Amino acid sequence: MKLDSRIPAGPLQDKWDICKQQCRLVNPNNKRHYRILVVGTGLAGASAAASLAELGYQVRSFCIQDSPRRAHSIAAQGGINATKNYPNDGDSIWRLFYDTIKGGDYRSREANVYRLAQISSQIIDHCVAQGIPFAREYGGLLSNRSFGGAQVSRTFYARGQTGQQLLLGAYGAMMRMVQAGRIQVFPRREMLELVVVASQARGIIVRNLVTGTLERYSGDAVLLCTGGYGNVYYLSTNAKNSNVTAAWRCHKRGAAFANPCYTQIHPTCIPVSGDYQSKLTLMSEGLRNDGRVWVPKQPGDRRPPEQIPEAERDYYLERKYPTFGNLVPRDVASRNAKSMTDQNHGVGETGLAVYLDFRDAIQRLGKSTIQARYGNLFEMYQRITGDDPYVSPMRIYPAVHYTMGGLWVDYHLMSTIPGLFVLGEANFSDHGANRLGASALMQGLADGYFVIPYTLGDYLASHDLPAVDAEQAEFAEAEATARDRITRLLSIQGDKTVMEFHRELGQVVWNHVGMARHREGLEGAIVRIQDLQQEFWTNLKVPGHPDTLNKNLEFSGRVADFMELAELMARDALHREESCGGHFREEYQTPQGEAKRDDQHFAYVAAWEQGGESSSPRLHREPLEFEAVSPTQRSYR
Repeated sequence: MKLDSRIPAGPLQDKWDICKQQCRLVNPNNKRHYRILVVGTGLAGASAAASLAELGYQVRSFCIQDSPRRAHSIAAQGGINATKNYPNDGDSIWRLFYDTIKGGDYRSREANVYRLAQISSQIIDHCVAQGIPFAREYGGLLSNRSFGGAQVSRTFYARGQTGQQLLLGAYGAMMRMVQAGRIQVFPRREMLELVVVASQARGIIVRNLVTGTLERYSGDAVLLCTGGYGNVYYLSTNAKNSNVTAAWRCHKRGAAFANPCYTQIHPTCIPVSGDYQSKLTLMSEGLRNDGRVWVPKQPGDRRPPEQIPEAERDYYLERKYPTFGNLVPRDVASRNAKSMTDQNHGVGETGLAVYLDFRDAIQRLGKSTIQARYGNLFEMYQRITGDDPYVSPMRIYPAVHYTMGGLWVDYHLMSTIPGLFVLGEANFSDHGANRLGASALMQGLADGYFVIPYTLGDYLASHDLPAVDAEQAEFAEAEATARDRITRLLSIQGDKTVMEFHRELGQVVWNHVGMARHREGLEGAIVRIQDLQQEFWTNLKVPGHPDTLNKNLEFSGRVADFMELAELMARDALHREESCGGHFREEYQTPQGEAKRDDQHFAYVAAWEQGGESSSPRLHREPLEFEAVSPTQRSYR
């Protein structure tokens, strides 16, 4: 396997312009002869489908939900970054680029990150033209707020509903093309296999989740926009249907999987409340603009917060990181929350929580201002917990949120399988070892609206793509593989449900490949995951039939893939003998307890090649070269 990032030569600030100038073009009259398969309808998928259809391509769009507008991007709350510098506080393309590179702990590609910063302002203009109701100042100008890891206000937002509003904009653009006959939408379809013909991605096998029918679809390229794999932990902020199956099936067909151990633990989530809870709820990072994080100074202090005087409160982020305070990046805030609870300073019934307090902001700005900024988030918190955050502090604790790892892609967003492009959270490219807040929406829309229209056209114009038919042997083989897997899952008829297996897997991964990792725990996790896989394939019970709606069957296939992914995550974390961003090896930390990188030995992207049923995965390295920045010890103090 050869990893060719295809980064253009030339100065960093000119690379994207050079790439666009060098990209070959498809004649407008020829575009309608190409069929593009887009899997996923979140921000990356919907924006890509709409953009490509506008250009004239035939687009087929597949989503696992009953409607494209139910994609998980709708759950993003806090905002989207851009370098408009409306507050006149010193922002620029360079500062967004540098904050993102530093936030990712110097484990991402310079060229990709700089392109993202360049495109960011175009995204805002495009979305405003669509009618996205961004928050505005009294005079009508777009409003900004701050997010972790930055000292400027560059985050555009629509209360706590930014993802929803942006997705509705992309969905509207997409449905306009549906009405024009250029996009066909296939809802309630789950991708189970990638079809590779003559070493090129030329189709997919999907299961109709209502009828159980396996369906074949052919095309000239496949765009994978299926999000991240956070649900490997069982409890995460992701929707229950979010999964890794489409990406993992591509990995099994030859696509390299990059940096799987890079997962993000979000510091601002509602704590776990019971053993049988199915998911966790995110409280936007935007809340840390006005909320102050604290714990009681006295260990074991379980008094109600209103009974703890100011002198007995430890605003530990403000104390330890005076420059950034409560707006340190997510990995830093999460590790510090864990440290506080480990030292018995936690709050709430379980002691696994810290306070996020808006008392001072309400006194300073007034309740109405806080309500205008965060009203729907406060309402959501009150409905879930029964507590009023206008009166008492929120209780928050870190939870799995985003995955920086994903399928390896080059500068054109193409995987190691020609014709398979990977957009948004499903790829690894932009965030390194830690994603800064409000950058996920930025990446998804940048990839879909502004990058893929150029790079896909270059691929189509540069490659011979003979006609393929869904009746070809490659399609039959892929369908047979998917069918055999379903038959095997249904035939086990053991004693344990898929949720029991998933919950056990999640506990192993959370405990050993979560916020803190060490060699002994990772080695033990690999053995435990292997044992769990063996038990899964001998003792799983899946009721029902394959030719109908069967949620147990759906979840079983996904959990089987999560188990294989979890083992690769642990192997990746074990081989990376350093700490960086969200990958925190306890053996490698500074005297202050911060992540300690090893740039001499680990300044590379770890891209894993599928090893087959009986052999271990093979590691390939893409060196990270820094021309514009010099990696330094990351500090937010």
